[in-house]
Amino acid sequence: MNEGFKEGARLRVAVAGSMGYAGAGLVAMLGRHPEVELVQVASRSQAGQRHREVYPGSECDLTMVEEVNPAACDVVLAALPAGEVAIRTGAWLEQGAAVIDIGPDFRLADPRLYRQWYGVEHARPDLLAQAVLALPELEPGALTGASLMALPGCFSTAAILGCGPAVVEHLVEPEVLVDAKSGISGAGRQAGSSYLFPELDQTVLAYSVGGHRHRPEMELALTRLAGEACSVIFVPHLVPMTRGIVATCYLTLRPGVSLEDAQAAYRHWYAAAPFLRLGDQPASSKLTAGTNLCYLSLHQQGDRLIVCSVLDNLGRGASSQAVQVLNQRFGLTPTAGLEQAPRWP
Repeated sequence: MNEGFKEGARLRVAVAGSMGYAGAGLVAMLGRHPEVELVQVASRSQAGQRHREVYPGSECDLTMVEEVNPAACDVVLAALPAGEVAIRTGAWLEQGAAVIDIGPDFRLADPRLYRQWYGVEHARPDLLAQAVLALPELEPGALTGASLMALPGCFSTAAILGCGPAVVEHLVEPEVLVDAKSGISGAGRQAGSSYLFPELDQTVLAYSVGGHRHRPEMELALTRLAGEACSVIFVPHLVPMTRGIVATCYLTLRPGVSLEDAQAAYRHWYAAAPFLRLGDQPASSKLTAGTNLCYLSLHQQGDRLIVCSVLDNLGRGASSQAVQVLNQRFGLTPTAGLEQAPRWP
């Protein structure tokens, strides 16, 4: 950790990739965070411009740089495309900055899995063992002292939060089926023509049916939580809304386990979790828009436990979860910068 950070001082943070949806969300939240100082925002395409001049709604007066200077901050929060963070992380760490990666570069501990799902060799496989997959509610101790933290993907976050307590307590068989719907913003600001309004209005589309990149993340995390191999079948769907994820997770209850047993386990695991909401009925995705909240509801059909997990793919699935991890890792107020309330309608 750079010498500039002392107990009681404001944590100095930088955002790499500040012009994407997730990166701009980070800039907004960190700019109003009472316990940190946003010292740098980076964008190769808009370097030299003030952030507020080029990103709609931004209130950040900082002039964007091409690359962050890790020696001038305590933490780099990276919202860059696949492959970009791995190239830079070694230098960031060597110059004393901790790294929180919103992207996929450090989610998969095995470089062969990374090559399989992303089609390229990992730039820094030697750093993979150092990376911690950040699951604040389910593995809070893993963040203690961590210098390289990887956020699970948006779909992965919904599925892992939805299934975690059930697999940890061995209430279900180690096989999960996840059917999820996502808003169009998950494709990012550089999405191609297939994401244009005329292409997606009035339609719902299943995609990556043969295998989505978030599936191995789900399997690795749930396997670790369960202490036994856990397999996942996952099919995402694109729906014509801007943001939000609704993941319906289907699990098989072990003999003798009731819905009430599962509900008790979830209440136990999430009793002190400020961003988890347990309800009797599935939540509307609109309830999570712009927040770090995840709404869960548990149901039963026969021997199947059905968990509905709802969150904002750009918030809890990306930028606000990064701020939650930042708060927990550095002992800041857990809800600082994350006080956004649900909006209705």
